[in-house]
Amino acid sequence: MSTLNTGSKSGLPATQLLRYAVVGLISNSCGYALYLLLTEFGTTPKVTMSTIYACGALIGFFGNRKLTFSHEGGLLGSGSRFVIAQLGGYAINFLLLDVLVDRLGYPHQWVQASAIVIVAIYLFVTLKFFVFKAIP
Repeated sequence: MSTLNTGSKSGLPATQLLRYAVVGLISNSCGYALYLLLTEFGTTPKVTMSTIYACGALIGFFGNRKLTFSHEGGLLGSGSRFVIAQLGGYAINFLLLDVLVDRLGYPHQWVQASAIVIVAIYLFVTLKFFVFKAIP
């Protein structure tokens, strides 16, 4: 496998994408199930998403730092960049709920499911090239 390495410790982008998908499927499946449960009991979609997003981001930092990108750089630097990336992801998710649910009336369940996919794509690119970029 070392002959397939692209120069970063984490290997080929396809391997990173697969690892990212596994971490994401586990954390987002649990988060989405909790989202559905809490909104069923009356909490608003944006409040529920905000709470769950924060928990998922924390899990995602440690899962993706080691498992997906095998990042060995400083925790403070990658942590700071991770917060910036997550703020962008949160803004995308919040705006999708605001526009598509609150203003256009789409079902929040479908919008949130779609938002998870959209934010995941944004975050993979951001984590790979900004947060956990390969150390030369």
